Amino acid sequence: MDRAQIVHENFLSRVANVDLPLGKPPVTGLSGPAAVALFRSQCLSRALDRTSRAMQKTGQGFYTIGSSGHEGMAAVAAALRPTDMAFLHYRDAAFQLARADQVPGQSALWDMLLSFACSSEDPISGGRHKVLGSKALMIPPQTSTIASHLPKAVGAAYAIGLARRHPPEHKVLPDDAIVACSFGDASANHSTAQGAFNAAGWASYQSSPMPLLFICEDNGIGISTPTPKGWIAAGFRNRPGLEYFHGDGLDIYDAFAATRRAAEFVRSRRKPAFLHLRTVRLYGHAGADLPTTYMARSAVEADEANDPLLHTVRLLAEADALTPANALAIYTETQERVTECAAQAVTRPRLRKAQDVMAAIVPPSRVCAPTNGVDAAARNTCFGSDIKAMDKPQPMSRLINWAMTDLMLEHSEIICCGEDVGRKGGVYGVTQRLQDRFGKDRIIDTLLDEQTILGLALGLAQNGFLPMPEIQFLAYLHNAEDQIRGEAATLSFFSNGQFTNPMVLRIAGLGYQKGFGGHFHNDNSIAVLRDIPGLVIACPSTGADAAMMLRECVRLAREEQRVVVFLEPIALYPMRDLAEADMAWMTPYPSPDLRIPLGDVGIHGTGKDLAIVTYGNGNYLSRKAEAGLRTHGIDLRIIDMRWLSPLPQDAILQATKGCKNILIVDECRRTGGQAEALMAMFTEAGQTRLARLTAEDSFIATGPAYGATLPDEAQIITAALELVQ
Repeated sequence: MDRAQIVHENFLSRVANVDLPLGKPPVTGLSGPAAVALFRSQCLSRALDRTSRAMQKTGQGFYTIGSSGHEGMAAVAAALRPTDMAFLHYRDAAFQLARADQVPGQSALWDMLLSFACSSEDPISGGRHKVLGSKALMIPPQTSTIASHLPKAVGAAYAIGLARRHPPEHKVLPDDAIVACSFGDASANHSTAQGAFNAAGWASYQSSPMPLLFICEDNGIGISTPTPKGWIAAGFRNRPGLEYFHGDGLDIYDAFAATRRAAEFVRSRRKPAFLHLRTVRLYGHAGADLPTTYMARSAVEADEANDPLLHTVRLLAEADALTPANALAIYTETQERVTECAAQAVTRPRLRKAQDVMAAIVPPSRVCAPTNGVDAAARNTCFGSDIKAMDKPQPMSRLINWAMTDLMLEHSEIICCGEDVGRKGGVYGVTQRLQDRFGKDRIIDTLLDEQTILGLALGLAQNGFLPMPEIQFLAYLHNAEDQIRGEAATLSFFSNGQFTNPMVLRIAGLGYQKGFGGHFHNDNSIAVLRDIPGLVIACPSTGADAAMMLRECVRLAREEQRVVVFLEPIALYPMRDLAEADMAWMTPYPSPDLRIPLGDVGIHGTGKDLAIVTYGNGNYLSRKAEAGLRTHGIDLRIIDMRWLSPLPQDAILQATKGCKNILIVDECRRTGGQAEALMAMFTEAGQTRLARLTAEDSFIATGPAYGATLPDEAQIITAALELVQ
């Protein structure tokens, strides 16, 4: 049978007969009207659950994960402030409804029905998904979160304290705000969640401000897998750096009081807390899921007998706030009102065209205060003796360091974070002296956890900072790629551009490190990044380009709110020579006002016999091969793509125009590399004299065979001759 209908009929019958579950009497803290208001939010949440299921059955609703059993979250919302950013579990409709009552002019009912109907008028996602979220209510949208939102909650909490010391231009959260982050008991086991708990405790243990309230809604089951009884309490009651609180989500008075205690601790002590909230799950996991297929009927019925709405009716009666008869009237009237509103919501327009769906992938630009440059004396003091070396050729690593210095001087909201970026200055010295120049608040040595690094960046961005996180090696990104794919890149899409998390993610990567590291430190695959909608990927090959492209990346993040990956070829960090001892691959530091715009490719030469299209190490190797090719009478040009995503198609086609032959040199693997897209692009453009040279579909070896699977100078010459001749 339909468990939702059973729960509904049980409520009607038991309230009418005043057959209510037993429990402790209401504690103090909630006035009568406030408690009744919470009951109204609970009834509204329950009615929305029932209505969304009905909408789905008629083909007018498209996604249902209900909140029934978790309506106690209304009391949690009431105990917090509407300016406390809340990253919510997908069962927290009651939280959003109760928070809407705290903000004048907000009514969440119609908005949530539009979301259920996937209407383009849905004010949070614009019809792209059924999500909780509201800009006015300080609730960023989340989609099917299985702990992926916890790392950025840690970052947002850290950003509150940082903003006290260094207020960014686009600051969002008040100085006395806290961050709330809710999730289920099953999600607490996820490695992403465990990393977030550890990071929050790690920061707190060192007395770093971390005003963060974790809220675990413990209904005892994850889809069909039970949580061992007592597991959450055992795991968190004595966790270092994390204060433990417990509340009963079936009891709005107790849940309100427990949240008040926990929130007061977090707000006054600026330390994280863990609120363990007892709940039940009604109806099953989602949609048509039938809990009796994997749970004993007696267990299902026991949870239904503990319906939190029944507990609220009892508590309100015992507090002389509302009679059961009046509670039943509120419940019935609410259901009727939601049904009527839903009939209107399903008539509202929906997205139909691809361009409309995609319109929110790229965030809207924002107005930024103009920068007036940097005082020359202050700049000289900051750079010190480096000033005298700027007009002399330098390797890429040093020019990136100088570019970061200039950018951080110009934009005080830039925060760099990562493993070893501070005192050590990075594995390759790229961030040397930056912590001395800007302090530990702006050059942050993080703990060893890539999910935390990226989560910190995401949270910083949501409070107005411009984060520049570093992933030490490209292969390490795979430990945390969902923070970019599932969180950073989707936020604008699912919030219709209202919430953004701009950043410039620096990653040291690619191959050609002689005899060092093997596949974990030489990784030549960026396929995981290339297919993320809206993501910008920059890959310089010279020091001057690196400096000018990094400035453009910061502009894209700061002004256009883009998520940008700045991929730095490790093997080119120290590169000095093109030919033997000629120092030709080093460049002077370009003036701080110069940058290379997104999509602008580099062109070396004007030859028409052959165009080599490449990037990164491939550009360096192609330049080395150039002399050999010219001895064979081949007049060529070399195109450095620079920007790998979005693919600068028009610029590449224009740069190769008039060339008889095109050779693509791609240091990434044959499968999933840039060459695949380039081959398709040139073929569709009608180019027939076309070939590609790529790396093998292999991991990279350590030792003398470091380059055995990668393109080299000799292979480029051979491939070019075969194509041209």
